[in-house]
Amino acid sequence: MTDALTLDPATTALVLIEFQNEFTSDGGVLHDAVAEVMDKTDMLANTVALVDAARAAGVTIMHAPITFAPGYGELTRHPYGILKGVVDGNAFVKGTWGASIVDDLTPADGDIVIEGKRGLDTFASTNIDFILRSKGIETVILGGFLTNCCVESTMRSAYENGYRVITLTDCTAATSVAEHDNAISFDYPMFSHPVESTQVRAAF
Repeated sequence: MTDALTLDPATTALVLIEFQNEFTSDGGVLHDAVAEVMDKTDMLANTVALVDAARAAGVTIMHAPITFAPGYGELTRHPYGILKGVVDGNAFVKGTWGASIVDDLTPADGDIVIEGKRGLDTFASTNIDFILRSKGIETVILGGFLTNCCVESTMRSAYENGYRVITLTDCTAATSVAEHDNAISFDYPMFSHPVESTQVRAAF
């Protein structure tokens, strides 16, 4: 963005996508795949600092974890693509350590945990749009995993649904630097305002 970023906390929501141990933490099924980009962007520390600032400013904080019942009965019997990887790795099973939100971002009183995410786009299988509209939210800020998958899918739907969308370039991570950089360089500008978290913090 060339102009200074301005935000009204009363009409802004910060949506944290899949900050779960499977991605964020040593021992998580998918952590090794994203660790390089997490280290490059310092995304976890950046996100914690941003959440603290956003919460203090009165921004709505939303957590959007993905979880499945044991056996993955919510999915097709023949998953493919990224969800096949989730099933094959036995990842994000409800009630397990891997599916839990990382301790550094444990939801606080007043935060909203979006329930029902079973796929890539947060809008597809949850009531997030209903909650955002009922709270008068106009601007949606997105961070999380993966840069080019769930964050990007949610970004596109938020854009299509008429929200002002801001994507956090240093609070996201993908399975390779090339994929992360490509999404931010070529896809994010089409459907959002890609910015670093420091710019968002300054706008509060």
